[in-house]
Amino acid sequence: MTALSGLVLADAGEAADLAAFLGRLIHYDRAAAVRLQVGDGAVAVFGRPPSFDVLAVRTSRLAGAGSGAGAGAGADAGDLDVTVSAGELLEGIDESTGAVAVPGAVTGPPWAGVLPPRGGWRQVPGLPEPDAMRAAVAAAVAEFRARDEALAPQDRTRAARDRIGREIWSRTLGETELPLRAVHAAQSLGFLRPARRADADPAAVALLAAGGWLRLRTPYGSIAVRRAGLGVLSVAPV
Repeated sequence: MTALSGLVLADAGEAADLAAFLGRLIHYDRAAAVRLQVGDGAVAVFGRPPSFDVLAVRTSRLAGAGSGAGAGAGADAGDLDVTVSAGELLEGIDESTGAVAVPGAVTGPPWAGVLPPRGGWRQVPGLPEPDAMRAAVAAAVAEFRARDEALAPQDRTRAARDRIGREIWSRTLGETELPLRAVHAAQSLGFLRPARRADADPAAVALLAAGGWLRLRTPYGSIAVRRAGLGVLSVAPV
């Protein structure tokens, strides 16, 4: 693996959280790619778990950055914006030191060229408490399984299961426009877990909007979804 650049995260905890995020993405897609953007003392890693039809974002604080060849003359962490293999990036994380070796660039999937805006976000009302969101996901998974099991054996086709899933996961959460699949993704990727004491600020979990995008923000990462959708929805519960 030829390193494109080297990053140093703020501490070992940031490295462990980034590694966990990448591991979860790879669980859903062993060939997953992620897009990295560095700015304002942090690195944002964008991924798209195919089971949910959303963009997942993990932002990690930087302690410093190195530079290397491969991204063009003068490339360094200050202007790093690259799409790489999630698996190779995971291999390049040293959790004991917080160092991250960024692998060589890969041809990005189509979604990597359409990211949420960096600014202009405003908070929108109506988001339920995290416990209620987790309960809504659990109820939706239970409903999917019950309706799937109720199908006659000859009717339990992929098309039939997809129809059930589209109907359930496209529902919006409470009084918001946020599709339930975005909350499911947040829980499955570890973003909606109970907050640590240091992250107990109720405002840390919020629903934001900018242009045609919605973003569910938590202390552990964000889930972004376009109001018009991002493509074909895969619906099997996980």
